[in-house]
Amino acid sequence: MASSHDADATGITRRKSLATLAGAGALALAGCTSGDGSDGSEELSGDIRISGSSTVYPVAQEVTRRFAEQNSEINFNLTRDGSGGGFNNVFIPGDSDMNNASRPITEDELQRCRDNGIEPVEFFLAQDALTVVVNNEADFIDSISLEDLATIWSPDTPPELWSDVNSDWPDEPLDLYGPASTSGTYDYFIEAVIGETEADQPIREDFEGTEEDDLIAQGVAGNQYALGYLPFAYYTNNPDSVKALSLSEGGDDPVAPSLEGAQSGNYPLARPLFTYGHMGKIQEKNHLQEFIEFYINQAGMDYVAEDIGYVPASSDMVESNLTNLEEAIAGEYEFSR
Repeated sequence: MASSHDADATGITRRKSLATLAGAGALALAGCTSGDGSDGSEELSGDIRISGSSTVYPVAQEVTRRFAEQNSEINFNLTRDGSGGGFNNVFIPGDSDMNNASRPITEDELQRCRDNGIEPVEFFLAQDALTVVVNNEADFIDSISLEDLATIWSPDTPPELWSDVNSDWPDEPLDLYGPASTSGTYDYFIEAVIGETEADQPIREDFEGTEEDDLIAQGVAGNQYALGYLPFAYYTNNPDSVKALSLSEGGDDPVAPSLEGAQSGNYPLARPLFTYGHMGKIQEKNHLQEFIEFYINQAGMDYVAEDIGYVPASSDMVESNLTNLEEAIAGEYEFSR
């Protein structure tokens, strides 16, 4: 049965397995197959509803635009609900055909999908270097450790001042910006940085949370002593307004966020990006089958790196995703880790 990634017991894919899955050709152009409705076959028509991650949204937005140019009778409804918000409020109730996610589906989400008669089909699309940013005027900091990030964001003993974390930093209030709790980026950050806490909540609550990643960059840009985290693609869209910090872990040298670091796994916050399809709807809708094939192939294109800012799918990832799609169409796919 199909499985497109290896995960630990928590369901968070480890960085080292990312490098194995991506392979040396992750930045190469993947071959494109038919399935765009332009090969002389009957014109495609119908509706496609895509919910989920704001991180994956720029990829989905560009892919749907390209597909719609070749298939004018396809109507897309693409929204940014957050990975968890999309699963809980749209995909699991059966209201969307696909749900984008910036982290793997959880065991609870998988079970609730199946309780509703939905088998989610996983497609590993790309990789991200989750980026920690500060204001351009924050000349006191160029790098930070995951351990200091955990101290800053933990609800157990949340520091009020920068100097509470590091005495070399200024006696100024920490103003924090990040994704809302419905976001897969929020879930990933908690798992990768904060871990278990003694408090009832998984992260400190006194931060500005939003599903609009550009607003995180704008908030940090407007406050000299702000700190936030956001997908690499949204940092690359705001390179002059905020400063990205290099990250270190366990005493290692700091590593700057980059596509190469995400691909190799050397960057401490490299992570996978997914979309999940509703197997029943895939079987029922020919136009959905064609679109997902197109989406899979487009995820391997160079523009995913050059224009959006993520590591594209390698040729092996594309082939694995196409196998998952074939099994879903045949009704033989079963999600497993």
